[in-house]
Amino acid sequence: MIHVEGLTKWAAPRPGQSATAHARLTSAILRDVSLTVPEGTLYGLMGPGASGKSVLLKMIAGLMRPDEGVIQIGSDRVTGASELELHDIRKRIGMLFQNNALFDHLTVFDNVAFPLRRLYAPPEDEVRARVAERLACVSLPGFEPRMPASLSGGQKKRVGVARATVTRAPIVLYDEPAAGLDPVTSQKIFDLLRAEQRGMGSTVVMVSSDLDRLLTVTDRVGMLYRGELIFDGTTEEARGATEPRVRQFVHGLTEGPL
Repeated sequence: MIHVEGLTKWAAPRPGQSATAHARLTSAILRDVSLTVPEGTLYGLMGPGASGKSVLLKMIAGLMRPDEGVIQIGSDRVTGASELELHDIRKRIGMLFQNNALFDHLTVFDNVAFPLRRLYAPPEDEVRARVAERLACVSLPGFEPRMPASLSGGQKKRVGVARATVTRAPIVLYDEPAAGLDPVTSQKIFDLLRAEQRGMGSTVVMVSSDLDRLLTVTDRVGMLYRGELIFDGTTEEARGATEPRVRQFVHGLTEGPL
């Protein structure tokens, strides 16, 4: 479903920085990243902060363009696509941003309905039905008239999940879906996302720093470190990895190369 090959993104040069090949290599946000996410898979992206996870997610969605490499979604090539072509590709993608990205001036109803109206403009009775169904699925029935400011952190995440899935897109991207939540609420969010993925048969890529919970729901995982993909395999293979950086990160060890 999702194929990434040789993806590289250079950081913007600092003032006065040399444009030599060495300078470019040391300023790469992503460097020669290749991976494949099979259809119907929940794929977890892990790694230390500033390792390029969110950048990779935005590139898959066509929100950022790489400097090198290819991104393919099904038969559609994201890299090199025109804005009109990207518009059609994005109809197949739902996304939950790291900070929820809810519109503060809109009600919960209008927030969840936003991508549905923007991409498809269905009749309003269908919009109301779809929004109500999504809110019920995330255990927020009747929250349509509420404003984001009145919601807890966990409720905002659930509204974000409802919005990311309201178009029934076959691909869903989640960026830190449980960031800042307590452990119990975090596990509920991860269980919800897994249930949603299984129920809809969607292909999911999820970025999370909460490994204890991320690894309870993933089929496959990849680890980015300083812009390089140093691991790509099943969840069980990640738990048993012998590569020192992967082993230290997965098991939260204080001793090691990280």
